[in-house]
Amino acid sequence: MKLIPAKTPGFVKSLFPNFIWNIDTKKNELYLTFDDGPTPEITLWVLEQLKAYGAKATFFCIGSNVEKHPEIIKAILTDGHSMGNHTYNHLKGWKHKTKDYLTDVELAQKAIDKISSSDRKLFRPPYGKFKTKQAKELQKLGYNIVMWDVLSFDWDASVSEEECFNNILNSAKEGSIIVLHDSVKAERNLKAVLPKVLEFYSEKGYKFKSLS
Repeated sequence: MKLIPAKTPGFVKSLFPNFIWNIDTKKNELYLTFDDGPTPEITLWVLEQLKAYGAKATFFCIGSNVEKHPEIIKAILTDGHSMGNHTYNHLKGWKHKTKDYLTDVELAQKAIDKISSSDRKLFRPPYGKFKTKQAKELQKLGYNIVMWDVLSFDWDASVSEEECFNNILNSAKEGSIIVLHDSVKAERNLKAVLPKVLEFYSEKGYKFKSLS
C-alpha cells in the first residue's frame, strides 16, 4: 500500500494554496509534465509521441542535464513545449539548507536561460519535498511553484504498466496536471503508458496543453 496517493487530496492542496496543483477549467484539457530530463533517446521519443497527437507538455528539467544536452532542450522549445526548473542536482529540499538549495535552483535557471527566452519561471521541487522557507524564498524570486494533481508512479519498478495507466485514468479530470518522467528509471512504464494516455484522451476530445 502506497502512502502517497495517485490523486492529490484536496486537503493537501488547501494547505499550500499558493502552489499550482491543477488548472481551474471546465474544458477538456490535460497538462502532461515530464520530470528529470532531458535524457537522450527517452526525451526525444517523448517528443515524437506528443507530436503525433498535436500535444503540448511541460518539461521540468534538471540543470546538469540541460547543460549536457542543450540540443534536446532546443528540440523541446522548437516543438512548442514549456520547460521548468527541477534544481541543478535533483536536490531534496528537506536535506539542504535554504541558502544552498536556492543556489542550486538558480544555477539550474542560468542553464535554462541560456537556451530559453521565456520570462516566466516555473519550478517543481524534486520528490515534491522542500521546506516552507525555501518555497517562500523561491516565490520572492519570481518562481511559480508547480506541483501536481495526478502521480503516475511511472518511476516505481514495483508498479506494473497497467497500474501506472490506471493511476492516470482513475485520477485525471479536466485541468489535471499529470506527472511522468523522461528518465531511465521510468522508461519501461513511460513507453508503455504515454501512447495509451495520448490515444485514450484524444479519442475523448481532450487537448494536451503546456503550462505557459
